[in-house]
Amino acid sequence: MHGQALRLLCSLLMPVTFLCTDLLPRVTFPRGDSRRILTSFSQDGVFNYDTFLLSEDEGTLYVGARDTILSLRVDSPGSMELTGLIKWQPFPGKKQECVFKKKSNLTECFNFLRIMVPVNKTHLYVCGTYAFSPDCSYISLQNFSLVPALQDGKGQCPFDPQHKHTYILVDGELYTGTMNNFQGNEPIISRTLGSRALLKTDAFLRWLNVDAGFVASVNIPGDEKVYFFFEETAEEFDFLEKLTVSRVARVCKNDVGGEKVLQKKWTTFLKAQLTCSQPGHFPFNVIHHAFVLPQPEGDAIFYGVFTSQWQMGEVGSTAVCAFSREAIERVFNGKYKELNKESSRWMTYNGDVASPRPGSCSVGSSVDKTLTFMKNHFLMDGKVEPMTKQPLLVKQNEKYTRIVVHQTQDVSGTVYNVMFLGTDRGFLHKAVVAASGAHIIEEIQLFKDPEPVQNLLFSPEKDILYVGHSKGVLQVPLANCSVYRSCAECILARDPYCAWDRHSRSCQETRATNKNMSDWLQDVEKGLPGAMCHQASGRGRATPRSWDDSGSSLVKTLSPVLNSLVRLTCPQVSALANYTWSYPEQMPPAWLMVLDDRTLVIIAQPQTAGEYKCWASENGHRQAVAHYVVGDPTGGDIAEEGLGWGTGMQGKHRSYWTQFVTVTVLLSVTLAVVMAIAAFSYHDRLKAKSKVQGCSTPEATKVSSQEKVPLKGGRELQLQGPFQEGAKGPEACCVQLEGVYQNIDADNNTLNSSLGTGEHSQGAALDKA
Repeated sequence: MHGQALRLLCSLLMPVTFLCTDLLPRVTFPRGDSRRILTSFSQDGVFNYDTFLLSEDEGTLYVGARDTILSLRVDSPGSMELTGLIKWQPFPGKKQECVFKKKSNLTECFNFLRIMVPVNKTHLYVCGTYAFSPDCSYISLQNFSLVPALQDGKGQCPFDPQHKHTYILVDGELYTGTMNNFQGNEPIISRTLGSRALLKTDAFLRWLNVDAGFVASVNIPGDEKVYFFFEETAEEFDFLEKLTVSRVARVCKNDVGGEKVLQKKWTTFLKAQLTCSQPGHFPFNVIHHAFVLPQPEGDAIFYGVFTSQWQMGEVGSTAVCAFSREAIERVFNGKYKELNKESSRWMTYNGDVASPRPGSCSVGSSVDKTLTFMKNHFLMDGKVEPMTKQPLLVKQNEKYTRIVVHQTQDVSGTVYNVMFLGTDRGFLHKAVVAASGAHIIEEIQLFKDPEPVQNLLFSPEKDILYVGHSKGVLQVPLANCSVYRSCAECILARDPYCAWDRHSRSCQETRATNKNMSDWLQDVEKGLPGAMCHQASGRGRATPRSWDDSGSSLVKTLSPVLNSLVRLTCPQVSALANYTWSYPEQMPPAWLMVLDDRTLVIIAQPQTAGEYKCWASENGHRQAVAHYVVGDPTGGDIAEEGLGWGTGMQGKHRSYWTQFVTVTVLLSVTLAVVMAIAAFSYHDRLKAKSKVQGCSTPEATKVSSQEKVPLKGGRELQLQGPFQEGAKGPEACCVQLEGVYQNIDADNNTLNSSLGTGEHSQGAALDKA
């Protein structure tokens, strides 16, 4: 119903395009649904499973958690077995220092593992926050134990576990982007490990703004550059409000720093702005995560997840944009920006450019003139535009925290990129990027309680996705083809991993077979079953057996009680389908109602007996997803013609439905009249009370102090005779009001007991007048 309502709203509000561009997951699997099996692992007393490292053979998953490092055996899909555990807790003195610095001993003063990389075949290099005093060490894989010697982790690992950070190991050297101080206002990009000297960004020259937050770092195999993705406040824009921008920075692997200028500093550091926007809307200017998908011949596509700092609504929306390596390099090879010291504004630099080009990987450590130029020309003038004018995907009321992209082929050999997106509510969206646009194949609820997805790691050999969260690790298979039980469902899913095998008459995973797939059926672009499934049905079926019209075990027969409410549920097999009910022709429409969840409610009568079906229509395919036979509540038999549409019902017992309706209507009318009388009576008393304040006669303001009796509905107070045609002017007003208000308690809104005899009360009032 949500999908139908949204489509209806879009048809009425076509100018409001952002409502109509929202994508709905076709199928949603709640937590624990048997149709989507997830393998989970958790260890008692261990929390924050944030950092992953997969062994080279993909048989072991190393997990960095809070105060703990775990080794899990994952050589077979569907299983995770603990094979080693290391406790790495801060010394008591470090925890005391952390608490002394006003940090929480319950949530912050722990050792949150933030870096795990293999330095060789026998050891891992690990770093943790270590109670706001980052430390690093080595792990011996032979006995899975921590090497006692600790190293200072400053510049590699963040102090605060909440600070954004990134790292990547390239050719045995560790490239990191993090905060370099306790206060969290000195971002740094550094290179450590290996045999070469430490390199880092220059904090004095403000190459990075103080609020920079790193989200990803990537290196393309065979490429000489390392890319960093982050967000920061832009200083090149002179706006009243601070503007956050998304950035991509680049350094060269062969950079060794300068000899005289920029000693131990990057000589190839450049940064540029990333743009992701939708026409007619606020730009998506805040990046949350990035992923690189290598392409043939050394090319690559960079995927980024963005939101807007001007979010609308509680959650806002998220966009996914893709950038080519060529577009990024084009900007880095373009014009520079420079800071005009007189106006303190960033301007386009139009002067001469030295050779070799500043910032290129050809710059030597002794070219002082070029390095001096680099100190103040690290920001590029151009902006990196995405590969498509529109974002690949825009999701309303959702915030994505992680993205992983996998490339696969359909049965015809067409290449498709499948995105796996983790949300801040603990869901996983699986979406395919087709030529016709993005399509969210499924939505999986990962956790029982809402919490952000902290990490996603893809295992290409086993087609498994690992998910990290605060309480454990999940293992999610990429494909779930067996859930589609018919040719039509398999085609409608538009899942590149799944196709319909006409021989076995089942939906099977294309990547898990070596069979000839020339006669397999699949339509990722449009998902139109149509004639494709009818031709393939043969001895099989184009629709699931459980929904076939031949009469199946899932047809439910109901024997309701007369005049009872019967609820007929309709399962949602697809959020993109339209749902309708068919019912016997003799069924009066006034006796049924369809709820928001597609449930049909009927009142059990002889006329309601018959056959009911809920139909789902999607992409031209129509199938019954629920089938009920409702019996005659009076014991009558269904007509001999059978359960087809339009069959008559032969009721043998008398129905009291007409009397029931008559009594209900009369009762409703009576209640309405009583409420109306009470409302008018209350209105008259308020009106009279407002008039008595204007009388000058002292007697008119007196209120009887006799015994008070609450007003009851047995008799109605009416004004007659002299009160309407008698004296005129103020005196008449006071006389009339005195006769009434002697018997009314203005404070308690009650009448005097003397009102029990209406004529006597009116006569007394006339005598006084």
